[in-house]
Amino acid sequence: MKTSDFDYELPERFIAQTPVEPRDSAKLLVLDRQSDGIRHQKFRDLGNFILPGDLLVFNETRVIRARLLGKKILTGGKVEILLLRQHDELAWEVLVKGKGLISGKRVRIEGGLEAEILSVLEGPRRVVRFDLPIEPMLDNIGHVPLPPYIHSVLSDPERYQTIFANQPGSAAAPTAGLHFTPALMEELSNKGIRFVTLTLHIGLDTFGPVKEESPQDHKIHSEWCQLSSAAAEEINLTKARGGRIIAVGTTSVRTLESAAVSAGEGQIIAPYDGSTNLFILPGYEFKFVDAIVTNFHLPKSTLIMLVSAFAGRHKIMSAYRIAKENNYRFYSFGDAMLIL
Repeated sequence: MKTSDFDYELPERFIAQTPVEPRDSAKLLVLDRQSDGIRHQKFRDLGNFILPGDLLVFNETRVIRARLLGKKILTGGKVEILLLRQHDELAWEVLVKGKGLISGKRVRIEGGLEAEILSVLEGPRRVVRFDLPIEPMLDNIGHVPLPPYIHSVLSDPERYQTIFANQPGSAAAPTAGLHFTPALMEELSNKGIRFVTLTLHIGLDTFGPVKEESPQDHKIHSEWCQLSSAAAEEINLTKARGGRIIAVGTTSVRTLESAAVSAGEGQIIAPYDGSTNLFILPGYEFKFVDAIVTNFHLPKSTLIMLVSAFAGRHKIMSAYRIAKENNYRFYSFGDAMLIL
């Protein structure tokens, strides 16, 4: 297995720059792993493929306004800071854009807040310390960070949030969940389909390509996630009753499979609260996820490797080729896939 096995060509015209309206009008490619069959639907048709008693699992993380603009205090040079993960009350690991941002340099953020570069990490990564806790100020001084392949201005920042976004902490949205609307949720509920939520705070590392020749040599990023006792109980009950667990997004898959490791006797899954560095590659044996709702992922990313582990690499690469032939839109604001 080589990283190049997960590469594919994607002309820029396929990269969605804006979300569709309404959310559930996106295309839905349905891939049946058993028959290899592919069907082309609208996302609003999702209920045709989910049965009463099935359980949808959503990531309720919320994207924080993690992009900060400022200037170097001594020279006035422009600086951009992107929050990645919090170390303590004042210190954060960040990505920086700007010249000469070495240890000891100080930056003044829009709104008057100041920050000092504490240490230089790999590439544009830094650890910075703010002079005040920044979280309460983000709604006023921060900007919503969009992935680097989106160049259009987002007129409504809430379109980069799911309708169930409830736990602030992500630098990116769990994009498979962006397609759900209140009306669709009501329709699914009326059909006897149940829902639970979990939380995984997404870092921008999730978009980064694997650069090593062999995926096994790649050190995957760590992300914090949580599965509550109530959610774990509902999942165990669903499986006991013969229902399917349908993970909405690769972040839900990663959390669920991490929680399955700590399950006790008679359980399929147990509550989980902590970081995960689970790297799911072809050959991985899934514990209990029965289906995945997902978007179309970047070449050579850990995400395309995860869905390839679930459906088979050849089936995924074939589905991506067919999606391009049918003018599907790719990446964060793109169309969706249901893998059964």
